[in-house]
Amino acid sequence: MFRALTAALIALAPLPALAAPTSYALDPSHSQIVFSYNHLGYSTGYGMFSGFQGQIAFDAENPAASSVTVSFPVRSMLTGWQARFEHFMSPDFFGAAEDEMVSFTSTAIEVTGEKTARITGDLTLNGVTKPVVLDAVLNQVAPHPMEGKPWAGFSATTTLLRSDYGLGMFAPFVSDEVAVDISIEAMAE
Repeated sequence: MFRALTAALIALAPLPALAAPTSYALDPSHSQIVFSYNHLGYSTGYGMFSGFQGQIAFDAENPAASSVTVSFPVRSMLTGWQARFEHFMSPDFFGAAEDEMVSFTSTAIEVTGEKTARITGDLTLNGVTKPVVLDAVLNQVAPHPMEGKPWAGFSATTTLLRSDYGLGMFAPFVSDEVAVDISIEAMAE
């Protein structure tokens, strides 16, 4: 009888609330998107976006329920050479207005390992929206030693085709494929 009473009390006890995803804001000073492409077989060209905004809802108990959104002005591109930047912003490529944005919004996350996942999302670039898959790695989630609050670090890679976004000028001589490497830090809100 004692066992039956104990079991009944346990069954009636309120269940612990499931932890909600933690909301993180991207740290623009420690987040970069680096891209590279083959230039006529002679060299590899590089560029970078930095200082961008974004949100991550990270569910540590169920990572597949997490989400990410990121946006940044296309004109924040860094190329290391002003004439190259101006060419990329010209009608040959972006023809970018001052307020033109690049954005990514996740639509699904497939957990592939203890710290890895495939993040599918919609990338809007040059006015074109297409699905993209990021191969992502959770680098670390821990209290930040200087900020004293939860912090998270992620990295991801993907390959884009410039021509998918109306940016295929000079392809295939200048590679249509662009390798993208992403490294971000984010702080709990």
